[in-house]
Amino acid sequence: MFIIGNKFNYKAFRKNIIGIKEKVPTLNGRNVRYINFDNAASTPGLNSVYEQLKDFLAWYSGVHRGTGIKSLIASKAYDDAHEIIGNFVKADLDKNTVIIVKNTTEAINKLSYRLDLKPTDVVITTLMEHHSNDLPWRDKANVVYVGLDNLGRLNLEDLEKKLKSYYPRVKLLAICGASNVTGHINDIHKIAKIAHQYKAEILVDGAQLVPHKPVDIKPNSHPEHIDYIAFSSHKMYVPYGIGVLIGKKETFLKGSPEFSGGGTVSFVTENNVTWANLPDKEEAGSPNVFGTIALAETIKYLQKMNMKEIEQYENELCKYAIKELSKIKNVTVYGSFPRVGVITFNIKGLPHSLVGAVLCYEGGMGVRTGCFCAQPYVRNLLNVDMSKYEGKENTPSALLPGMVRISLAAYNSKSEIDYLLKLVKQIANNRTQYNRDYVFSKKLGSYIPRFRTKGFDINKFYNLM
Repeated sequence: MFIIGNKFNYKAFRKNIIGIKEKVPTLNGRNVRYINFDNAASTPGLNSVYEQLKDFLAWYSGVHRGTGIKSLIASKAYDDAHEIIGNFVKADLDKNTVIIVKNTTEAINKLSYRLDLKPTDVVITTLMEHHSNDLPWRDKANVVYVGLDNLGRLNLEDLEKKLKSYYPRVKLLAICGASNVTGHINDIHKIAKIAHQYKAEILVDGAQLVPHKPVDIKPNSHPEHIDYIAFSSHKMYVPYGIGVLIGKKETFLKGSPEFSGGGTVSFVTENNVTWANLPDKEEAGSPNVFGTIALAETIKYLQKMNMKEIEQYENELCKYAIKELSKIKNVTVYGSFPRVGVITFNIKGLPHSLVGAVLCYEGGMGVRTGCFCAQPYVRNLLNVDMSKYEGKENTPSALLPGMVRISLAAYNSKSEIDYLLKLVKQIANNRTQYNRDYVFSKKLGSYIPRFRTKGFDINKFYNLM
C-alpha cells in the first residue's frame, strides 16, 4: 500500500488553509470542493496568520520616525520581521541585508540596477529561467545562456565552459533554484562553487525553491555561498504583496538606489544627500508593513511544521502523481528528478488549454496552461519551431504550443491527486469527444464548453459572452 506523509501532519496544515472548503460549480450542475493545483503561481493564505494580522491591525501605524506608541510597536515588528526572514535562509545579517520589495520580479530588477553593470560585462543565465530572471539583464549587460540536456536539466559542462570563455568579464550567474516548468532543482551550492572559481557572483531565483525545502545560503566566506537570493511571499502562503531580496551589504551601500525619496535618506540639503542605512536606503516610500509581518509569522508556522518534513511530503506526493500520470496512454510528462512538486504534461491530440478547461469546468480544479512565463524553456522541451508563428505575435497564448501544469503544496492530498488522475485518464481516452464539446472563445482567450447543462450558467461568472 502506498502511504504518503508518515511524519508530516498535512491534515493540520490543510485545515489551516483559507478557503479550503469553498465549492465551485461544474458542468454537470454539481458544486464541488475546489482543488488548487496552481500553487506555483500563488498559494492561498493561512487562517492562523490571518487572525494574527487582524490583531495587529489594531496596532498598525506608519513605521520609523513616528514617536507614538503604535508607531514604535509597528516599527519594531517590521524590523524584527526582516531578521526572521533573513534567518529563514540562514543569512549572516552582519554582512547581508534583507530588502523588502513587491515580488521576485521586482527583486531581480532591483539587483540588475544596483550591480552597476556595463554593456561589456557578462551575465550568464540559463535557458530554463522564468522571464523575470532573463529580461532584466538584457538591457544592462551581455547575456549568455547556458545550454540544457534533453531532459531540460542544466548542462554543467557548458556552464563551466562559458565561465572560462568569458572570464574575467562575468559579473553574475543568474539561475533558478527550481524550475517553474519542470520543478527541476538545481544544485545551487555546487553551481555557486563553480561560479566563484571564476570570480563571478551568483543570484538564485528562489521563488519555486524557498517555499518547498530548507535553504541555507551559507556564510559569505564559504565557497558555496549564495551571494543573492530572491523569493516571493505569495508563493509561500502570504498573499499580501511582498517579495524579498537578500544580498551582501557592500553591493547596496555603493551608489544611489534606483528609487529615491521618503525613507531612503538620513540627511538632505539643496545640494547633497546622505543615504539612510540599509535596508531603508533600498525601501523607498511607505513599506508594506502588513505583508512583511505576515511573511515573518508564516515563516514561524512553516518552521513549526518542519520544512524538512514538508519537503519530504511534497516529494512523495509528486512521485506518486508522476508515476500514475505516466501510466496513462497518450500522456507525456516532462522533466526529471530531483524536483519540487511541479509537474507538466500534455495529452496527445488535445490543446493544453482545452485540457485545462475540462479540468476546470468538469473537475472543479485549478491548473495552469501555456508557457508559464518561460517561453524559451517550454519550447525547448517541446522541440517546437516557432518560426511559423513569426508575424503572429498577437496569437492568443492558449493557441500557441505549451503544456498543462499542476503544482503541489503541503496541503494537497493523495485523494486530490487520484481525482485528477481519474479525470486525466477520462480526457485521454475520449479525445475526439472533448475536441467536439469545447470551443475556443476569443473574448475569454480560452476554451469553454460548447454545450451547457442545467444549473451551469457561464455568464454568471464572466458576464462577457
